[in-house]
Amino acid sequence: MNESGHQVLMEQDVLRRRLDDGDLPDWARKHYETFRETMLGDRDGAPFPCYFGIESERNGDALYTFVDSMTDKDALLALRDTILEYLDVYPDYSEACSLVAFFKPPTADLTEADYHEHLWHVLQFLHVNDPEPWPADIPTDPDDPKWEFSFGGEPMFPTTRAPFYDERISRYCPWGLEITFQPRALFDGITADTEAGQKAREVIQNRIEEYDGVCPHADLGDWGVEGDREWPQYMFSSDESQAPDECPIRITREHPKVPMAPADD
Repeated sequence: MNESGHQVLMEQDVLRRRLDDGDLPDWARKHYETFRETMLGDRDGAPFPCYFGIESERNGDALYTFVDSMTDKDALLALRDTILEYLDVYPDYSEACSLVAFFKPPTADLTEADYHEHLWHVLQFLHVNDPEPWPADIPTDPDDPKWEFSFGGEPMFPTTRAPFYDERISRYCPWGLEITFQPRALFDGITADTEAGQKAREVIQNRIEEYDGVCPHADLGDWGVEGDREWPQYMFSSDESQAPDECPIRITREHPKVPMAPADD
């Protein structure tokens, strides 16, 4: 953790020091500063809806990385390695340690459909290059209410922000794709079947209406609840005609999914 460069796992104080020293690309500075302002600022007096995200940024609980491309193999392999490192350290780092990944802005304007395609390309790439088997207790069918994206042997909830959100401002990021990876373990004690979880959802949904000025998205739901699905929540649609009707990822329990490099003699 905290190795030199920007496609690495970084603590908040290291990231901010590197920004102050000019050691990170300008696009990385814009990405992170916008993210921090969103988490800790307000919109017409309304705070960001997810108070867990606010506290995580305020307390320095999260870890961060930057990714040079949404499509380049080497950049996505670097992301894979960073996530594996994150999964190794997060349980001892903090009880609210998510991983925020900022992607280099594209060179041309992209449509909403493009961003959906890029998100699922990233997740499919990670799945195919996952060194660990798909968890035995997680279904492989995204249409199962207990399915969720898993990597490194851990179920997780990736949420995104992107430039195409005109109304749902809590999901808006002007610079490009942003993915926050949250292992399922971070939600222990605040799931939908707990009193604390129900209260948290009520507060967050009320704050969504205040912050965005629109009702919570129709796809907002809870893992494992019949009728709710995880995958549409990873990137909420703004224009349904540009969002996939079916989950684009293809999951297999076959392992390993790519040939392993030969061992050195």
